[in-house]
Parts: sequence; C-alpha cells; structure tokens
Amino acid sequence: MKTLLSLLQFTTILPLGKAQDLEYFARHSYLYPLAGYVIGALVALPVFFIANQTIAAAVAIVLLILITGAHHFDGLMDFGDGLMAHGDREKRIRALTDRNVGAGAVALAIVITLLLFAGLQESTSLVSALLIGEVCGKFSMAFLTAYGTPFHEGMQSYLHRFSQPFFPAISFLLCLPLIFLPVAPVKLLGAFLLMIICPVLLLTASRRFFGGVNGDVVGASNEITRALVVVGIALI
Repeated sequence: MKTLLSLLQFTTILPLGKAQDLEYFARHSYLYPLAGYVIGALVALPVFFIANQTIAAAVAIVLLILITGAHHFDGLMDFGDGLMAHGDREKRIRALTDRNVGAGAVALAIVITLLLFAGLQESTSLVSALLIGEVCGKFSMAFLTAYGTPFHEGMQSYLHRFSQPFFPAISFLLCLPLIFLPVAPVKLLGAFLLMIICPVLLLTASRRFFGGVNGDVVGASNEITRALVVVGIALI
C-alpha cells in the first residue's frame, strides 16, 4: 500500500494523506501503469455523463492536467524547448533545463494538446480511449525510466538507479487488462505498438540531442504517447 501511495503521490496531486518515501515507488517503477488506471478512471467517470463529445474531450484534457498537477505537461514543454533549441548539445540541455518557457515549449504543448483533443473527439468510446491512452502513457514512462541513461543528477537518475532491465516487461503485463475494454482487438494492437514505438523514438532522440534522459523527457513521453495512442485508436 505504501508503494501504491508513493506512486500516486508522485504522479498526481490527489490528497492521499501523509507523504510516503519516494523510494517505495522507485524500487517498483514498473507499477507506473497502475497510476494510469487510477487517473484514467477518475477522468472518465465525470466525462461519461457529458453527452456532447466535443465538450467531453475538452473537459477530459482539463481534468488530466488538474489531477496530475501539470507535472508531466511541464516536462513536455521543457522537452519542446530543448528539442527546438539551436546549437550544440550543451545549449540544448540548457534550454531543456531552463525554467523559462520558450517558443518550442508552447509549440509542442499546442501540437500534442490538439492531437489529444482531436483523438478524443473522434473516438467511438471516449472512456476507453482515456483509459488506454493514460495506461499506455505510463508504460512509456516505465520504459524510459529503465532504459534512459541520465545525463545529469536529478529525478531520472534517482529512479533509474533502482530500476531493472526487466521492469518494462512487468509494466507491459500490467497493461494487458486493457483487452477487457469494449475496443476492437486491432485498435488495442495499434495502441500497444504505439506505446512501445513512442518511448523508443524519444529515447533515440534524447540520446542524440541531450546525451541521455532526464525527468522532463520521461514526463514528455507520457503526454506524447497518450496523445498518439488516442489518435491511433481513433484512426484505426
């Protein structure tokens, strides 16, 4: 229970009582998808009662940002600044870790938010899309936590220190209950492929541009993977 509380306190702003030691979660970072189920369910519950699909999609995005405290969204924006920065690796890292918000941050945030909104709006089952997108997004975080070599000391280096190469395999198994949702198998297959492809591409890009991964990149993977999975489900 302490591990689960530590996980949810790290990934959400839910009032869950006394703060737990982050090490409880760090030693079990393969549990990331469980946070996806919790967050997805909390968002899907009120959205289920909104008949208008456009409004429901907008409310869902608002709730996702509020429940997570924009924690991973902030990582997405930082990643955008680092990705769009001109110059050598050192300049990109400075842009990535700078607390100021640049054009790259705004541009990537708009792009990913628009994709997520469009995907949710066109989903045949918005509730299922929310759950699948959120769980898959958390898998990508588990993947990068395990395989993303940190380029400096920080949250990623702390979590990576406790992670093991087999952790993503356990995370994948935790995603399998998604098959019980009323979604066509081909859509789930597409979602599972995207949730693996996205962090692999982000890992490759981060190694090239930054020489490794930090917490911002891991947070960005949640937002990017979620959006692309939801879009993929809508298109398939």
